[in-house]
Amino acid sequence: MTPWPRCAPRTQAALGLALCAVLAWPALRHALEASMWRHMVLQFPLLMLAGALLAAALPQRARAAVARCNAHGIAGLVFVAMVLAVLMVPRVLDLALRDPAIEAAKCAALLGAGAALRLSWRVAGWVVQGFFLGNMLPMTAVVGELYIDTPLRLCNAYLLDDQARLGQWLVGLAALLALGWLARVGWWMVRREGDALAVENA
Repeated sequence: MTPWPRCAPRTQAALGLALCAVLAWPALRHALEASMWRHMVLQFPLLMLAGALLAAALPQRARAAVARCNAHGIAGLVFVAMVLAVLMVPRVLDLALRDPAIEAAKCAALLGAGAALRLSWRVAGWVVQGFFLGNMLPMTAVVGELYIDTPLRLCNAYLLDDQARLGQWLVGLAALLALGWLARVGWWMVRREGDALAVENA
């Protein structure tokens, strides 16, 4: 099941626009970007959520065009992986804080990644999802360990303890997402076995 059908596409798109407006509010944006962990662990997912909500407003013709070049969700998930990999580079975080054009590009890329994730996840199926997470989550954990262990400030804009805190968040989130996905796969397999037994005994 997915939470998206619980409200109308227009409502979802309106919520996405509202979330974009809130995140663009200078006071909130500066508060999120003042801390390295809030910048990556809060702002990034919220922008992706806004993009996923906005994707609800895509007309059917646009969805069909996306589906033609996004077989099994592969192209969309590759795009998501590329965006997140680039935005995990410390130099990019520094540039986003100093250059409004790069900040705008970062926000646009995360909105696009959120939309792509929504349009790709369900059609990807368990195998492609597992391949995507099997690449992204270890990378996230490795980046987190790098942030924890390095004695150097990798971002000029953030202090060393903030960098280490981000690393702990990244390692923890990678582990939680992996466990959550595996639990969902396990639940699906148990349910499928139960359905098969029910059919046999009918």
